[in-house]
Amino acid sequence: MKKPLLLVAACALAISLAACDKLPGKQQQASFQNTDVTGLDYAKGFALTDHTGKPRTLADFKGKVVVVFFGYTQCPDVCPTTMAEMASVMQKLGPLADKVQVLFITLDPERDTQQLLANYVPAFDKRFIGLRGTPEQTAKTAKEFKVFYAKVPGTDPGSYTIDHTAGSYVFDRDGRLRLFIRHGQGPDPIVHDLRQLLS
Repeated sequence: MKKPLLLVAACALAISLAACDKLPGKQQQASFQNTDVTGLDYAKGFALTDHTGKPRTLADFKGKVVVVFFGYTQCPDVCPTTMAEMASVMQKLGPLADKVQVLFITLDPERDTQQLLANYVPAFDKRFIGLRGTPEQTAKTAKEFKVFYAKVPGTDPGSYTIDHTAGSYVFDRDGRLRLFIRHGQGPDPIVHDLRQLLS
């Protein structure tokens, strides 16, 4: 008789433990449509200057979901399409968009002056912030975020383009790296994932 009783007790314990996963208030595993990079040990932060001249770090935006994109204002394709895509994401998020901060970090500080960033970045959405540093700060930040970039010479010294990583990084409201967003997928998968992080 003891064995059946032990079996019943074991089953009851297993059921009660399984039920713990469904307890009210227990956080469910997020289901992202972009690449989940939670726990990776890089992209820990930056120290740059925004398009108003104010020094900024990643910690300044704690409490918001932060999207970080590296580009440059004279980029002919990837950068403007990414920024337009993120502007569309903000529209689709509605009131939740105020809890999201999009940051554009220039990889071309030699040409992208503070004034140029101030004209370019908020033109897509007034809440977007442009960031720049010295060439040395830019290189350090790109290395920290594992972002590739390289100048491609043009017809004259000032007409170069820059090959660079096209995706964006997303940090949750606690400042933890969570996602890598692929370029050119349209706004809907991004909206889905940002809603997950905001819930």
